[in-house]
Amino acid sequence: MLQRLRLTFARGEEVKYITHLDIMRLWVRALRRARVPLAYSQGFTPHPQLSLAAPLAVGVTSEGELMDIELEGRMATRYFLARVDEQLPTGVRLLGVEEVPPTWPSLQAAVRFAEYRVTVQTAEPLAALQERIAALLAAPSLPRQRLRETQVRHYDLRPLITDLRLAQWDAGEAVLTMRLQTDERATGRPDEVLAALGLAEAPRAIHRTRLLLAPPPPPLARRPPVRPRRPRS
Repeated sequence: MLQRLRLTFARGEEVKYITHLDIMRLWVRALRRARVPLAYSQGFTPHPQLSLAAPLAVGVTSEGELMDIELEGRMATRYFLARVDEQLPTGVRLLGVEEVPPTWPSLQAAVRFAEYRVTVQTAEPLAALQERIAALLAAPSLPRQRLRETQVRHYDLRPLITDLRLAQWDAGEAVLTMRLQTDERATGRPDEVLAALGLAEAPRAIHRTRLLLAPPPPPLARRPPVRPRRPRS
């Protein structure tokens, strides 16, 4: 690997029902059409070195998706942006690209939180909805369970919610913002927060606004060169 690039991109309504694997295939095709010199893994079935910070749930839009790609040749970020952007389908927009050191941790290891903007339909009065949010935030725990294949996993949702606010309210519609833990240990989901609020009906829209990463490691301090000692006369 000669270069590691970090991409920020958006996923619109046109592609919100595309699965994680299909999104990865979409990116591989676009990068190949743009003639990006992708680096490949070693082994019997080499594959391009692409990695997303956190897969996006089906049905969710986003404006802050992060992906790292590894190149076997160098490209200027401005040239990369221009070449790749014109190869992307409707619904996927490349918002930015930057070069990051190859020694930085992977995106999956660095991601810590995800922020969402959720629009729901509700007949709740403003005061009642505010009380629901306050009660949830004051709860010491929120026992929940998830079904994974044939196993039921029990967990506490409350520690996964670091921020929850009512950003906007109109008669019949409310907009909630939330920051949820999203890392290798546990992941909070907006639909589970809505269920805990008693708003389990299908929301009108769930939009991930950004992903928050752990601070990058500090650069290694360069030691001054060791100079040979002069022999004593």
